[in-house]
Amino acid sequence: MAQEVNLQKQVYDKNQYQKVIDNSFTQLGVTNPTSTTVAPLPSVDQFFQYYSQLFFDIPKFGATNSHEYLIKTSQDYIGTTNVVNEEIQALIAELTALRQDNLDLQQSLLDLVSANQNNG
Repeated sequence: MAQEVNLQKQVYDKNQYQKVIDNSFTQLGVTNPTSTTVAPLPSVDQFFQYYSQLFFDIPKFGATNSHEYLIKTSQDYIGTTNVVNEEIQALIAELTALRQDNLDLQQSLLDLVSANQNNG
């Protein structure tokens, strides 16, 4: 007396299951909080208008919510951090070389003055 049972499994993708399956907790007596209205994001133009209005209210430095934070995150996004650092390193190297040239010229001048005083 064997009886055959057919099992069927229905699979939903991640986006579809939320439309098909009710995953709210209605059986546990949980009430839905008042619906929250989410303000739409500002457009790019509106963002820069707000930024201009808030410019002097934004702190210069800080890990977040500062001009420093905006610079760092923007540089990371567009990938200019390395370029700026390379430019700074090149300028530091040039400055070091110019300082050494200046010291060498000053030493040459002192040597000439000293030689003139000994000969004179």
